Amino acid sequence: MITARADVIGSLLRPRELLQAREARAAGRLSQVELERVEDRAVDEAVAFQEGLGLEVVTDGEMRRSSFQSQMTDAVSGFAEHGLDAFLWGKWRSTELEDWNVERPELAVVSKLERRRSLSGDELVYLSAHAKATPKITLPSPTLFINFWSPERSRDVYPTLDDYLSDVVALLREEVAELSRLGATYIQLDAPHYTSLLNATNREFYERQGWTIEGWLDRGIELENAVMEGHPELTFGFHL
Repeated sequence: MITARADVIGSLLRPRELLQAREARAAGRLSQVELERVEDRAVDEAVAFQEGLGLEVVTDGEMRRSSFQSQMTDAVSGFAEHGLDAFLWGKWRSTELEDWNVERPELAVVSKLERRRSLSGDELVYLSAHAKATPKITLPSPTLFINFWSPERSRDVYPTLDDYLSDVVALLREEVAELSRLGATYIQLDAPHYTSLLNATNREFYERQGWTIEGWLDRGIELENAVMEGHPELTFGFHL
């Protein structure tokens, strides 16, 4: 079992070189292979930074992702076309940005979810080969993806929210099994949306998706446990 008491939640700030490389890749000025070389360097720097601090557990800084939760929609088909705002919508405030409001885009799951590749297997393989400390892989909580179920656009393929999230859990269970096979010992489920239930506006949104808040918490915890069930060889962390 992992006994470390301090580690990076997951993401670290992407270096300017990586941001520029992603822009160049999107514009067709950079090949996928060239982008991956830049990502590798960013991961190496992130690992060195954490190990230099003496951390016993390290992440890859999530340098290969657009968002901490985007590896699900990148690796799984069935989601309608969307951009980065799918993961950033809401009201935010910081000392640099002050008040920042991103309207929720029109999101939906429009066909049966199908796993095209591992969500994080490649991340784990590279991180394990380049880290001296224990590698940690982060996966999104299944209930984060409540955002992608639309009562109007998703009903033909997933009549209820429970139908949809059942498939999300199955995909995540498959991923956990593969990560374990690849040598993972520490997996974190990212679920910061639980704390957003303290906000009345957010509570109203989640209730409009079809569950009461009490039911949402009970069912949500049940689904989190289902993802982790059956893997005593793994240590699971939980990010709120």
